[in-house]
Amino acid sequence: MSPPHRQSVARISEELGIQVITLYTWRKIWQLQAEVVPASEKAHDGWSAADKFTLVLETAGFNATELSACCRERGLLSDQVSRWRQAAQDANAKPVLTMAEQMELEKRRGQDQCEIKVG
Repeated sequence: MSPPHRQSVARISEELGIQVITLYTWRKIWQLQAEVVPASEKAHDGWSAADKFTLVLETAGFNATELSACCRERGLLSDQVSRWRQAAQDANAKPVLTMAEQMELEKRRGQDQCEIKVG
């Protein structure tokens, strides 16, 4: 279920004789405890944004040695985690519209829709 030896829940269930529902329950518990457990067998590029963000938070205080060890356990490169961290930091870089700007945008959108209906 988790890197670097990702296997499907069905395969783990078959190999170990543990019911599938039990494995899904364990995975859910790990996720609630902020353990990074990707939801599929996909490579790191298939991780959800939540999984990536959780890993970024988990490794925030790590030094280079600790980060490398953590990445090895999960089959990642420290550069990937650095890129994910940068993406999280840049997520709110775009300024948010003020209420007046948002209202003006909605007004223009309404006008455009009227023109589309008439035209």
